[in-house]
Amino acid sequence: MLVDTFGRTATDLRVSLTDRCNLRCSYCMPPEGLDWLPKPELLTDDEVVRLVGLAVGELGVTEVRYTGGEPLLRRGLPDIVRRTAALEPRPEISLTTNGIGLARLAGPLAAAGLDRVNVSLDTLDPATFKRLAHRDRFADVLAGLEAARAAGLEPVKINAVLMRGINDHEAPALLRFCLENGYRLRFIEQMPLDAQHGWTRQDMITADEILERLSGEFDLAPDAGHDRGSAPAETFAIGGGPETVGVIGSVTRPFCGACDRVRLTADGQVRNCLFATEESNLRDAMRAGAADEEIADRWRKAVRAKRAGHGIDDPAFLQPARPMSAIGG
Repeated sequence: MLVDTFGRTATDLRVSLTDRCNLRCSYCMPPEGLDWLPKPELLTDDEVVRLVGLAVGELGVTEVRYTGGEPLLRRGLPDIVRRTAALEPRPEISLTTNGIGLARLAGPLAAAGLDRVNVSLDTLDPATFKRLAHRDRFADVLAGLEAARAAGLEPVKINAVLMRGINDHEAPALLRFCLENGYRLRFIEQMPLDAQHGWTRQDMITADEILERLSGEFDLAPDAGHDRGSAPAETFAIGGGPETVGVIGSVTRPFCGACDRVRLTADGQVRNCLFATEESNLRDAMRAGAADEEIADRWRKAVRAKRAGHGIDDPAFLQPARPMSAIGG
């Protein structure tokens, strides 16, 4: 098992398949993009499946989420999903995506064994979408959401980040849109993971502010019927339920004490925390001929060193060198 010194067990594996993305969201990267990882440094499909299989078969992982960058850009994604679904014991398989390309791939991914998707959508205004993402792809995201629902990749969850003075007034409209279309909405506080290192606490829309904006139009109450467990989102029942909305207060309401996540980057590095400043290189060990047990031991050691919390409130906090697109959500 992947257990740290605080007694937390990592059972949820986030696997980045690429650092590339076809959007340039301002809270993630500059409009001109980034220097992408060279292809030889990326894990091959076989290497991804080997490490995921080791995590599931030997290290107690029960959930696998494929992320990016944008994972739909990975040509071998359907086959990776199919091979993951064939593992014993079979893990729950999900995908975090910006939705571009999902209209074409939702069906094949569902057929391969994908269970559900999380789609990023921060605005319902095409002009604001273009301002935030620096790409005119709003219609493609909506088409991807519809295709995911039609393919049975449910619950289809929408992740939204509110930016002060840009889309923070849209919180109620986003929730109405999700309720009308059967999607589950989760608002996420903006985190210090942008490549530009421009994040400030003063500019961030907090969980309290999100709830204040929603409460002006919706009757919200903590969802008494939901056991949060290690889930990052606090859920709130809308008008007594059963519909809910989630708020992930990663900065102001940290949930580090119950965290069960571990991350594998597209170039084969284990990260025991989203905000970790150290990594453990499984790729090079694997390519040097390391046996599964040696790789598993490296993985256990990496998780054992996990800190108690992300430390954003600590004056000595250092933002990770890797931006979000190179870590995986």
